Amino acid sequence: MRTARFTLDPAFTVGTVDPRLFGSFVEHLGRCVYTGVFEPGHPTADADGIRGDVLDLVRELGVTAVRYPGGNFVSGYRWEDSVGPAEERPRRLDLAWRSTETNRFGLSEYISFLRKIGPQAEPMMALNLGTRGVAEALQLQEYANHPGGTALSDLRAEHGDKDPFGIRLWCLGNEMDGPWQTGHKTAAEYGRIAAETARAMRQIDPGVQLVACGSSGRSMPTFAEWEATVLQETYDLVDHISLHAYYEPLDGDVDSFLASAVDMETFIEDVVATCDHVGARLKSQKKINLSFDEWNVWYMSRTQEQVSALDWPEAPRLLEDNYSVMDAVVLGSLLIALLRHADRVTVACLAQLVNVIAPIMTEPGGPAWRQTTFFPFAQASKYGRGQVLDVRVDSPTYDTEKYGEADLLHATAVRGEDGTVTVFAVNRSRTEPLPLDVALNGLGPTSVVEHSVLADADPDARNTLAEPERVVPHTAEGTTLDGGRLTAVLEPLSWNVIRLA
Repeated sequence: MRTARFTLDPAFTVGTVDPRLFGSFVEHLGRCVYTGVFEPGHPTADADGIRGDVLDLVRELGVTAVRYPGGNFVSGYRWEDSVGPAEERPRRLDLAWRSTETNRFGLSEYISFLRKIGPQAEPMMALNLGTRGVAEALQLQEYANHPGGTALSDLRAEHGDKDPFGIRLWCLGNEMDGPWQTGHKTAAEYGRIAAETARAMRQIDPGVQLVACGSSGRSMPTFAEWEATVLQETYDLVDHISLHAYYEPLDGDVDSFLASAVDMETFIEDVVATCDHVGARLKSQKKINLSFDEWNVWYMSRTQEQVSALDWPEAPRLLEDNYSVMDAVVLGSLLIALLRHADRVTVACLAQLVNVIAPIMTEPGGPAWRQTTFFPFAQASKYGRGQVLDVRVDSPTYDTEKYGEADLLHATAVRGEDGTVTVFAVNRSRTEPLPLDVALNGLGPTSVVEHSVLADADPDARNTLAEPERVVPHTAEGTTLDGGRLTAVLEPLSWNVIRLA
């Protein structure tokens, strides 16, 4: 096979990685919260009911911003149900997932969970602009963030949280373009309520960071027109606009599935173009950044049948996709796409964190383990910090039904503050190894620290309760750095992390 090539040069960069690019998402959906993050009585649970085994894995995963409490769930969310003594909180029907919400895990528990992860875990709170509006958003902001001396901030202290929660990052609703969303709105309707909410929240705190709802997917019939209309109302009031995307192999089209990041990169570039067009029309010097606050591999075609069969259970097993090596390689490619656009994508949230289309799985009363998708995310979060270098690949290609001709190599590189360089690369070929040749111009590294590979002779191999370590990364042999030239061979259908120092 022809060698894939690219050149790295410190003079050509994309931008600096915002740590929030490695965010995640906790929604009151299925078992993400109950028996996932939160399980009082579990052998590893602490006094607050947080599972210690899950907490250890979340820290290892390296998540930063954690979006909460939804998702579709948020459009029926009453924040005041989730505060105060847990035993007094009301049970509610959750229309989004046909489940019963007990509210035993609420706002205080969420903030406590983040603090236990560590200072890198930043709250990202979604507001209900589906069935509620400006007044409720302001009440939640006052309860969560005001130091004291008002009815709601004093109520927080009475509930046991004297210190403010310090939530800086807020989502102005969720997927309001989607007809499935409770309280679905037109772009004009949503733009107005988002603008009014943003304006009022900034009266309390001018420094809040706000995310307006973009399209729920690039395939939405209102895509781009939605963003343009919403931003016309909110451009000077918000900091980000959201993007959501999920990928699965449809009708057995694996080749297109492996090239999912082609669609993700096009989606990002289209939204950037739309944002900048509105900015130009408004004669604004401001740049709107992107919050890709839902993304993952998700076998969504199975979901509707699962949900419609429910009869209001508590924490049902929903969306518990068991990921293969192939899924992990695609997820790694999606991470590469986000890094390649780090100049404008400054927040991203892998949906979700535990059990629900998640890198971490648990059994009630039992163990927690890493899915195959855990490894690319953890490695990207650990080594993908610093300046993203501009990577223009010269690669063999293959044909896909959905995206046309696609490169077999998908790659990016990040230069750390200490001068180290990490190359992230995916070989999309299912059958052939891919020789790689990278020229390092004006960069300091002189040796290969590690070449880690996630691949398997069986692309359908998975980690399960019975075999939790069936798939783990392994070390590649023969990768060299000599005279400023990196050479390697990428295994078929593989995620690769090559660290240079």
